[in-house]
Amino acid sequence: MSLSDSLKSLNDFDINDLDINNAGIWPAPIKAIVVLIVFGLIMGGGYWFFIKDQYVQLDRVEKTEQDLRKKYEEKAYQVANLEVFKTQMVEMEETFGALVRQLPSETEVPGLLEDITNTALGSGLALQEVKLQPEQKRDFYSELPINIRVTGSYHELASFVSSVASLPRIVTLHDLTIKPTGGDNERLDMQVVARTYRYRAGE
Repeated sequence: MSLSDSLKSLNDFDINDLDINNAGIWPAPIKAIVVLIVFGLIMGGGYWFFIKDQYVQLDRVEKTEQDLRKKYEEKAYQVANLEVFKTQMVEMEETFGALVRQLPSETEVPGLLEDITNTALGSGLALQEVKLQPEQKRDFYSELPINIRVTGSYHELASFVSSVASLPRIVTLHDLTIKPTGGDNERLDMQVVARTYRYRAGE
């Protein structure tokens, strides 16, 4: 049958004459359209019921793969630098140990007060007060505040502050105030709080 005959039969064909039981006598164009529709339905149904879920699962697997790859790279970096980390840990422990050794124990506090007194006198200052205040507990250490009041010249005060900073024990200075004594303008009165620290091991 030629193409013109097929078109003619298609024009003469009434859609109401379609009988599923006599599909074999349908015009060729109708058969082709039905085949395309059925094929499209099969492909669409196959995608919806089978392939779509596979795509979702594929996306999930790809995301999991990325997470695992990232964790692997992190672990690989840690393993590759394990010796470096160990060396750094040893250095940190040594540094921490050295700092802890600079913190006075309770039995060393009187000696520290004596060192501060001698430092003040050695700087040429007139010592007015060196008084230990109540201990202030922190996370793993305790602060030991010491109120200090001295009188002297500007250079003597500067020498005292520098000498305290050079003590073998950790001592920090806070709340420093300086004012003239009122008599001799070259004499200054300085009040300062020196803080030293005690390691609270096992408390």
